[in-house]
Amino acid sequence: VQLVESGGGLVQPGGSLRFSCIGSGFTFSSYTMSWYRQAPGKEREWVATIEYVGGRTFYADAMKGRSTISRDNAKNTVYLQINRLKPEDTAVYFCYVNLGGKSYWGKGTLVTVSS
Repeated sequence: VQLVESGGGLVQPGGSLRFSCIGSGFTFSSYTMSWYRQAPGKEREWVATIEYVGGRTFYADAMKGRSTISRDNAKNTVYLQINRLKPEDTAVYFCYVNLGGKSYWGKGTLVTVSS
């Protein structure tokens, strides 16, 4: 199982970024996918989830209204777009999947929000 994130970078406050995570080694379309983040000096926190059936989405309060999680099962890819980025969004963003009770994480993609 492999999860590979991309799309991070340096962005000014108020800007937008779209991250991608490509999954392999499992049947991507059959699993719920999530994004987490870890800010410097803080614990990892949940950001958003998209179910594999119906594509229902769920967001942390800090992400509601300015984030969109989506997936393209044909490309084995889950996306996270965040708009109106704030300095407090600075973190490493991780892709996550739980396969039969076992957790798998990507290595993360760094997002720095700074002017």
